[in-house]
Amino acid sequence: MIGAIKLFFIGIILGVANVIPGVSGGTIAVVFNVYDRLIGVITIKIKKILSEWKFILPLGLGMVAGIIGFSKILTFLFEHYPMQTNLFFVGIIAGSIPLIYRKIKSSMKEVSEKNKKVQFFTTILCCVIFLGIMIIMTVFKDVSTSTVIYTELSLPLFFLLLVSGALGAIAMIIPGISGSFLLLAIGTYATVIGSVSDFNIPLMIPTAIGILLGLLVGAYLVRTLMEKVPCQTYGAILGLIIGSIFTVFPLGLLITRCTELSGDTFTASLGALLVGLLCCVVGFFTSYLSSKNS
Repeated sequence: MIGAIKLFFIGIILGVANVIPGVSGGTIAVVFNVYDRLIGVITIKIKKILSEWKFILPLGLGMVAGIIGFSKILTFLFEHYPMQTNLFFVGIIAGSIPLIYRKIKSSMKEVSEKNKKVQFFTTILCCVIFLGIMIIMTVFKDVSTSTVIYTELSLPLFFLLLVSGALGAIAMIIPGISGSFLLLAIGTYATVIGSVSDFNIPLMIPTAIGILLGLLVGAYLVRTLMEKVPCQTYGAILGLIIGSIFTVFPLGLLITRCTELSGDTFTASLGALLVGLLCCVVGFFTSYLSSKNS
């Protein structure tokens, strides 16, 4: 029972993360150590899905609850307390790094002494490459994006929503990459969110088909990589996780608050900075302690 409740609350956080541009649902799944199991149940094998219903049901219900009930709350926090909210996510992401390191060490134990140096080098290389990709994405993340909301389905829009849904779902599976941010960059985020809030069935259908296809393809790809090259895969995930800190870190907001540490604004700005630091610490230990024994 306790395990189901824990999965439900993890599902809530996953649901919220997947609707906020810039926050990676895959990262959150890694943080709470449900990533490997989640990848394993995204399959067309009905027996496999049914055998994991005790895992899927509470997690799935939590995700639905998170998307419907908590996304507005988190949106409010991002609008009114962006620095503190982002620092909380920075702490959560940073707290998952020891878990990934332990997974790399565990995978290395299964490698023969003859191949250990090669495995170590390629794992580091994968980590550096994907860390570099995340840093590049951070540098260019402020590209102009379309905010046009389409309300009527056309053939070109059908294929656009289908493709963007598939790409967004694949991105959701990969730690460090935000599926919502990818939709925002493609220019379909506002339309997808609008169709869900307005319950626009014709627009929701191609998006749902795309998401289903993307989840199946993405999960199969990740499963294959974990089976064939686990060290390198976890190395790449480590790079993505570390890189996502750069994506979420509110550097501009911190600089603004620091420059306000003078005159009448000193107390308010210092208080905001201290609260932000506390949020980061709370996020770190929430993540670290939840995966400490995993």
